[in-house]
Amino acid sequence: MERIKNGTKSVPEVMWEPTAVCRIDKFRTLVNSKYRLNLETYHQLWTWSTERYDQFWETVWDEVGVVSSERWTKVVDMKLSIVDNPKWFAGARLNYAENLLKFDDDRVAVYSTGEQRATQTYTHRQLKSAVRCYAASLKSLGVVREDRVVGYIPNCVEALIAMLAAASIGAIWSSTSPDFGVMGVLDRFQQIAPKVIFSVDAVWYKDKTHDHLQKLHGVATGLPSLEHVIVIPFVCNESKIDVSKIPKSMHLSSFLNLADRTYELSFEQLPFDHPLFIMYSSGTTGPPKCMVHSAGGTLLQHMKEHILHGDMKEDDKLLFYTATGWMMWNWLVGALTSGGAIVLYDGSPFHAKVSTLWDLVSSLKITILGTSAKCLSMMEELGLKPRESHDLESLHTVLSTGSPLAPHQYDYVYNQVKSDIVLGSISGGTDIISCFMGQNFSVPVRRGEVQSNNLGMAMRSFDESGTPVYDTPGELVCVAPFPCMPTRFWNDHNGELYSKAYFRKFPGVWAHGDYCIFNSETNGVKMLGRSDATLNPNGVRFGTTELYGIVERVFGEEVEDCVAVAQRSRRSSDFGERVVLFVKMNDGRVFCGDLVKRVKTQIRTLLSPRHVPALILEAKDIPYTISGKKVEMAVARAVAGEEVTHLASFRNPDSIKYFKDVPDF
Repeated sequence: MERIKNGTKSVPEVMWEPTAVCRIDKFRTLVNSKYRLNLETYHQLWTWSTERYDQFWETVWDEVGVVSSERWTKVVDMKLSIVDNPKWFAGARLNYAENLLKFDDDRVAVYSTGEQRATQTYTHRQLKSAVRCYAASLKSLGVVREDRVVGYIPNCVEALIAMLAAASIGAIWSSTSPDFGVMGVLDRFQQIAPKVIFSVDAVWYKDKTHDHLQKLHGVATGLPSLEHVIVIPFVCNESKIDVSKIPKSMHLSSFLNLADRTYELSFEQLPFDHPLFIMYSSGTTGPPKCMVHSAGGTLLQHMKEHILHGDMKEDDKLLFYTATGWMMWNWLVGALTSGGAIVLYDGSPFHAKVSTLWDLVSSLKITILGTSAKCLSMMEELGLKPRESHDLESLHTVLSTGSPLAPHQYDYVYNQVKSDIVLGSISGGTDIISCFMGQNFSVPVRRGEVQSNNLGMAMRSFDESGTPVYDTPGELVCVAPFPCMPTRFWNDHNGELYSKAYFRKFPGVWAHGDYCIFNSETNGVKMLGRSDATLNPNGVRFGTTELYGIVERVFGEEVEDCVAVAQRSRRSSDFGERVVLFVKMNDGRVFCGDLVKRVKTQIRTLLSPRHVPALILEAKDIPYTISGKKVEMAVARAVAGEEVTHLASFRNPDSIKYFKDVPDF
């Protein structure tokens, strides 16, 4: 496809650039030698990886060291398109858990910590032993291949052990975090009919104990498929936890006592496309879709991202602030394949001290810290200056995802955290359980841009006609298949929901639902937000994050948060659209006409007159999903006078009421 370079070219300021040979550089050298090529740059390597993706993924398999009992007979059928969702690595037999547990030694593999909880450490050998016990007990309960084992559970080592035990047998794992309400959990788990659930007695959050047994009772009674409920003592001693009112329940100790002590941990050897995880769409505009991810696809993609793109080694320690209901938890634990250590943290990142994450970086000598744009924004607003208050010598990477990283946040990280680190703005999603683009040690970090598309991911930016464009906003699409595509949606027997989700907008290509700008000069990407929330007043399309960046940067002392949506006229004679910006004020600050005037002036000055919202209103709260994503489409539906359903997926469902009485125009 010929690309169109239109719009305004720009070369953002370089914040960091490579000074040493990295794993991607070595991989490029290997590819050149193996295939007699002369690829001189990362972009040339990326282009080859997306055109000869059969050769690329074959080379990745060997380079990252996938453990398998049988080698594949064919990588992929190159005659099939992405719409065909082709079969990968036919003939291969492997086990996901075996690959994460392949380092059988006394180095620390896992640090498990959180609010009010002392840090526990597990070596690779201890982790493997614990998985053996859980797996033996699951087998004693009759768990077999493709049974669903689920967790309603915090981000703790027990969640990791249960998942690996299930995977070792060939069972399918799915999880949600304890902050999900009963209906939010049932909306997901009822669709997949689990046999066993792991959960806890209570959790700590913001220095408070939150009982979990009552919610667990509601979930257990709402899942007729459940045969066993395992309650892990997370806050209280097990002897003080009464599980008698929860049907089919037992304490963790009783569960482990079922294990056959003579059982030797074995790993079911399964096809590459054997189901491993079931993930869920946000469920804010309809029932959550259940995405089935394969063991091989998830494994290979995560190994590529951690080992090649993340340059992760055996002496690295990775902390990504996440919860078990977010795909970043699956991504985090996948880093065990590198031989490095992972840190599981449960609780608020700002309690008991606002510097909690930086305290962990200093005390545990963390090398890779993962967080979100929102979290970094709060650190900036709180005036945190970690480079002055903490020992960050070990830290070489900061990752951010969840929403686009604003240019001023690059300034904050490089000025107040550390100047010689890779700041990786990474982007992908639950749909691919990984990233389309992200951190890269072989190219510079530029202010406000994602560094590059990831290897093997054939990304383009399309305009509305389906033409590839550079230097102007467009829809993020993928034009070639990749191994971590969902194998299917659960209960989507004819594939209709799957096709509708990804291939309806542009024939023959995957439309991801993000709005972006590809830079023809740098090959970097500027993310603009979800395309389903794109604003289009007077025929000019732009992303909501452009407005958010100005509000957060210029008015952060007055405004705590904001959300922008398109309001379309309900009058049949007028099909126009206007932008409405809602702002949530900080405590003690008053919404007034002067603020509205100043916000509009700054947007007009820093962006353009066409970016200025037609209406700026106050909202007492702004809705987020439980995993922390701003729910723009739900706000747009409320503004349009439509009913917003599936509120169980919201962290703050009552907030939607603030958007229901916006006058028509």
